[in-house]
Amino acid sequence: MKSICVYCGSSLGNKKAYAEAARALAETLADAGINLVYGGASVGLMGVIADSVLANGGKVIGVIPQSLVDKEVSHGGLTELHIVSSMHERKALMAQLSDGFIALPGGFGTLEELFEVLTWSQLGFIQKPVALLNIANYYDSLLQFLDFARDEMFVKEAHRQLLLADDSAASLIDRMQHFVAPTTTKWIGDGEI
Repeated sequence: MKSICVYCGSSLGNKKAYAEAARALAETLADAGINLVYGGASVGLMGVIADSVLANGGKVIGVIPQSLVDKEVSHGGLTELHIVSSMHERKALMAQLSDGFIALPGGFGTLEELFEVLTWSQLGFIQKPVALLNIANYYDSLLQFLDFARDEMFVKEAHRQLLLADDSAASLIDRMQHFVAPTTTKWIGDGEI
């Protein structure tokens, strides 16, 4: 893996563990020679992980829409900063530049980005690992819900397994590096697509 996209909050959240986890992930990425691709902001967990990767000698590639640059939230010290015209263009470029995806704690934007690439994986549009770094049990309820969706037969077991989760950055990166995309097919109703 050359580059991993990290989705995370533009705020710090209410636990020190979130920023500590961002720093631990940054150190793991830099030590492994894996570039960080992220949303290009200087605030919240986004700023913490970018600053930490850079402080550990790693490379950071930011992708940010012009509208957020205009609000002065872009990071000024990145290895590369791509300024795009829309959120759609941002997500597409981040996916193109990345060999895998990790979500740290975050809000609606983090979840939306995570589920978009997870859906692309389910449909076979990408064959890249998608993962949660589950810090301080932040994603426990989401993982339980996904198990419930599987039990209710809205998510196939093979597709449920597409989302990796771990509370250790090093363990998660190792699992991602050994990820093999399944050869399952997405089903609609009783038919196959």
